[in-house]
Amino acid sequence: MDRNKLLYRLEKLQFENEKITSNMLKDITVKDNKVTISLSSSNPSLQFKNRIKSVITDNIKEAFPQALVTINFIATSSSGDVKDSGIKNIIAIASGKGGVGKSTVASNLAISLKNHGYSVGLIDADIYGPSIPLMFDAENERPKAVNKNNRSFMGPVVSYGVKIMSIGFFSNPNDAIIFRGPMATKALNEMITNTYWGELDYLLIDLPPGTGDVHLSIVQTLSLTGAVIITTPQPVSLIDARKAINMFKKKEINVPVIGLIENMSFLLIDNKKHYIFGKDGGQSLSDTENIPFLGQIPLEQTVREAGDVGRPAALQKSSISDIFSQLAQKVGSNTIKRNNELPPTKKVEITHNKGCN
Repeated sequence: MDRNKLLYRLEKLQFENEKITSNMLKDITVKDNKVTISLSSSNPSLQFKNRIKSVITDNIKEAFPQALVTINFIATSSSGDVKDSGIKNIIAIASGKGGVGKSTVASNLAISLKNHGYSVGLIDADIYGPSIPLMFDAENERPKAVNKNNRSFMGPVVSYGVKIMSIGFFSNPNDAIIFRGPMATKALNEMITNTYWGELDYLLIDLPPGTGDVHLSIVQTLSLTGAVIITTPQPVSLIDARKAINMFKKKEINVPVIGLIENMSFLLIDNKKHYIFGKDGGQSLSDTENIPFLGQIPLEQTVREAGDVGRPAALQKSSISDIFSQLAQKVGSNTIKRNNELPPTKKVEITHNKGCN
């Protein structure tokens, strides 16, 4: 068997409307009638692996019936063209409504994932109201230049072992950030594409409230592994959380929702739970939308105080840090389950004519 003929044959092969390109084909070795092929993959499901093995093996045996074919997969990032080739999972932390504690949950999830031994990054995508620098006691920090492959990138600020990037690092904390929509998305894209993250197990993206320009820019720029939705139990929050869920579920976007977290679930006084904002709204929404319910976070003063002084509650040894630790474990296990069962998310292609309807 001739290796070059095999390579040419495979690169002409179509699989699910896509060519098996030379970027996907990492190596082909031929020895006698044994063919060993190495393919890159971004954590594809077992079903995907089995299908592509079958297609390639049948194609080779059609031309070389005696061939003994072995196909190996090399895991690569699923995160697209940004400078994050070492990033394994990108998780959006979203809510339909402001004021539900999304940034607080995102910062504590980042710390908790790091505490579990993962390498973690966090993007503050709330261009108009960045709060991550404050919550990580990094308001006076500035990203440093990093040179990679003869190009200069921004290096994320590292605080408590988490790599973070925010528009807040480039502005005065007391100044209002006044951008039109296109300027905001351009600033966000600059942060994403010009930051060198290195190796990460998780990159969390703290999204602003709503379902607007920033959200569309994110799904166009990055291949998201999944989304975690934050809500409070009250109906006005649940209505907007459902909108956020439906945005990710839209056919044009199609980002898996790996779970929902209910924040400010109850106030504990003398070991008695007081349901200030209603009861079990998050669980009910999860059941209705058929998405995993990850858990509840109580309304606790120490969580607010910890964020205000720039030392997230997950850093402390307490019952609330145990809750965040359990939530991080569930995010991790649901992410693994998602990667085993589903193919990588495709970045959204939106044209001016078609839009995202």
